[in-house]
Amino acid sequence: MIEYRTKISENGRIIVPAVLRKQLHLRPGEELVIQVENDELRIYSVQHALKKAQNLVRKYAKNKNLVQQLKSMRNEDLDNE
Repeated sequence: MIEYRTKISENGRIIVPAVLRKQLHLRPGEELVIQVENDELRIYSVQHALKKAQNLVRKYAKNKNLVQQLKSMRNEDLDNE
């Protein structure tokens, strides 16, 4: 693992080194997720967070046609209202 040093500016901004922005395909204005875990900051793109969530759902989804399953569940809820 390669480590990079950066500073926090007076207004709280953190500069992500260019080499990391390029490696992670981060563009100006891109939304990032900042997570605190065990007193550490983890920063990743929303796109990466979405991929993590999709992989988690795939891992536990019983039916490969999850969209249809969710539609059926919603229709059942509507029928019960």
